[in-house]
Amino acid sequence: MDKALFHQWQEAAMVKNNQNTRKLQHLEPPPIQKPYPADARLIPLPEPDFLEDHQVSFLELMELRTTIRDYSDTKLTMKELSYLLWCTQGIKMVLPAGATKRTVPSAGARNAFETYLYIDKVEGLAPGLYRFLAVEHALMPVRLGEDVKEWLQPGFNKLNMYRASAVTFIWAAVLERMEYYFGGRALQYLYLDAGHVCQNLYLAAYTIDTGVCAVGHFNDEEINQLLGLDGESEFVVYAAHAGKVK
Repeated sequence: MDKALFHQWQEAAMVKNNQNTRKLQHLEPPPIQKPYPADARLIPLPEPDFLEDHQVSFLELMELRTTIRDYSDTKLTMKELSYLLWCTQGIKMVLPAGATKRTVPSAGARNAFETYLYIDKVEGLAPGLYRFLAVEHALMPVRLGEDVKEWLQPGFNKLNMYRASAVTFIWAAVLERMEYYFGGRALQYLYLDAGHVCQNLYLAAYTIDTGVCAVGHFNDEEINQLLGLDGESEFVVYAAHAGKVK
C-alpha cells in the first residue's frame, strides 16, 4: 500500500477533522433511497409481517455458519428472497434527518447502500438485474432477459459461483448519505457497514437452507459501469452469491 496515500486518507478520516459536516451546517439531508422513474414497474415482495418465523438455535447458527460455493439448481421462492432482503436491508423505522432504523446496524443510522440483484433462479421472476426498493419493499427491474447473465459477467472473477447461484446480491454505496453526517470519515464506515449487511445475509440464509459466498474481489470499474454508477459518488462495495444448498 502507498503509505503517503494511506496517511492522507487516515488524516481525512479523523474525527477532529470532521467538525463541519453538512449535518452540522443544518443543510438538507440526502434522500434515504435513490430515486427511480415515476413510471417504473415495481414488483411487490411478500410483506415482512407475513414471512415465516424460522426457529433456530443461536449456538448452532454460530457454529454452522459457513461459506458455501456450490449450489443446486433449486429455485428460491419469492418469500425466501423477500426474507433475505428484509434481513439485510429491511426498514423498521424512518427517522429524522435522512436516517433509517433497519435490520442491520449502520453508523449514524445512515444506511447508505442500494441493493442490486442479479436474479437467475427465483420462482415467478424473470432472470435479470433488479434493484431492491427498501422503502416499498419491492423490486424494480433494471434490465431483464437471458442475455443479462453474460452482460453482467465481466464484473466478477469467480465465474463458477456467479453462474451457479440463484441470486447475486450487489451492495452499492451512495456516498453522500454517509458523508452528510460524517464527512471524510464516511468511507471508513461504509466498509464497516457492508460487513454487517453481508453477515446478516449469511445468518438468514442458513435458516432457509441457502448457501452464501461473500465477494470482495470483483472488477470495480466494470461492475460500476454496468450498473450505471460513476464510481465516485456511487460505487459497489461488496457482493455475495446465494443459492440453495446441494
